[in-house]
Amino acid sequence: MNTLLKQTSLQNLGGLIRTLTKSTISHTPRGYEGEGKTTMHIMNRDNEFGLMIDGFSQVGFRLNNHMTILGPMVLFPRSVLAWNISDIFDVNEDSLCLLGVLEPKIDILVLGTGDKTDSNKIYSMLHGFSRKHNICLEVLPTEAACPTFNFLNAEGRNVVGAMLPPQNINYSDDDHLRTKLRYEKLFDKR
Repeated sequence: MNTLLKQTSLQNLGGLIRTLTKSTISHTPRGYEGEGKTTMHIMNRDNEFGLMIDGFSQVGFRLNNHMTILGPMVLFPRSVLAWNISDIFDVNEDSLCLLGVLEPKIDILVLGTGDKTDSNKIYSMLHGFSRKHNICLEVLPTEAACPTFNFLNAEGRNVVGAMLPPQNINYSDDDHLRTKLRYEKLFDKR
């Protein structure tokens, strides 16, 4: 039964895989090679920019070095720590105490709150910590905090991302298809 189900799902995905493959073949480099040529770098694939967040789910985060972090995390430009908190209201001066003593000093703390929450309440809870250690604080839902951290990290800023996985995720059909294709590659036994 399991083999039949796997073969059926492979046949159903086969058309999608072929379609995606055909569409990517048409993007081969054969354009202008002279002076003023435009190049593109995908920051998440370039290790010179440090660690970046490639994706997130309800259980954790996927980084550009192919690591998966389960649960909340504190992400630095070149390292990551698991963060032992349950929800956004566990974030306080004690849970962030490490960030106040780090050298070089942190410019910006990007706090990913999981799902949307009352930013003003969180700002008021952390205002003393922010002023005491002269750290700018950016409080955003995790969906917006991840690309904000990536961008600031790529700029070379001393940024730290303190992220909680969201409980609710809105995803598109494209996200669903990409996930299926990624797992298909992972478990392909051909």
